Amino acid sequence: MTPALISVTPDPLERRLNFMPTKRMTLAHQRLSNRWSLEGFARPLRVAVGLAVAATVLSACSAATELFDKVTQKDETFVEEPAEKLYNEGLFLTNEKKDPKGGAKRFEEVDRQHPYSDLARKSLLMSAYAYYQASDYDSCIGAATRYVTLHPGSPDAAYAQYLIAASHYDQIPDVSRDQGRTEKAIAALEEVVRKYPTSEYAVSAKAKLEAARDQLAGREMTVGRYNMSKRNYIGAINRFKTVVTQYQTTRHVEEALARLTEAYMAIGIVSEAQTAAAVLGHNFPDSPWYKDAYNLVKSGGSEPTEDPGSYISRAFKKLGLARN
Repeated sequence: MTPALISVTPDPLERRLNFMPTKRMTLAHQRLSNRWSLEGFARPLRVAVGLAVAATVLSACSAATELFDKVTQKDETFVEEPAEKLYNEGLFLTNEKKDPKGGAKRFEEVDRQHPYSDLARKSLLMSAYAYYQASDYDSCIGAATRYVTLHPGSPDAAYAQYLIAASHYDQIPDVSRDQGRTEKAIAALEEVVRKYPTSEYAVSAKAKLEAARDQLAGREMTVGRYNMSKRNYIGAINRFKTVVTQYQTTRHVEEALARLTEAYMAIGIVSEAQTAAAVLGHNFPDSPWYKDAYNLVKSGGSEPTEDPGSYISRAFKKLGLARN
């Protein structure tokens, strides 16, 4: 007996697959395969990233712990020393061993370890002195400035201020360079004279002050001569005018007056040339610069004659050096 045939209705998905072209079936299988490959790759990648993040967090925690330990741990090597011992060591290094920088460090230790002791104030001033001896001018200025700020009424405040001025003064460059240090030296020296006029340092400060002003005048003369060589007479006059009006007591004023005579004659302002020559002759009759100025004015058919209204005459009247 022949078995009855059983009719099986194909599954819809099966029907689609059976009737799907071979090429489309291949693409579908590739997509499924790619998805399985990506899922297989992403899983270990997520694991690796997680491990890296965990390692970074642990490393940061370890670094923070080490930093905390360094901050909180005590320096077992530090031993406080008596103020007298540190101070005397500073004196010995500075004066006997000729090691002022080493001495300054010991003086600083007095201030650091014993800030409220009687020797702390002295040590601060001595550290400024030691740094000055070592030609470490910036450190000297810093220590001396701190001393003046903390102890303005101290009998040694004048000396501290003088050290500030001397540190600037010792760094004055030649006239061909920028004179910023010279101006700082003048300001600090004037402070010594103004605040401590009766101190023993005021006399020295005045002498240094004149030398510093002479330096600034020399700078103006250098630039003025250069302008004259380039026939820039207006620029030259402005430089020589600065010397005549601001630095009359310097050694450059004679030449400045002679150069003004020359420059004014060159641009035809004869009256100012006459005044410059007359003031030069009145104050420095034996100067060789006056002879040159006199001959120059005479060659133009004029005589040295002072105009009382000229800035040149007024500048010297302030010092009582011009004719009345």
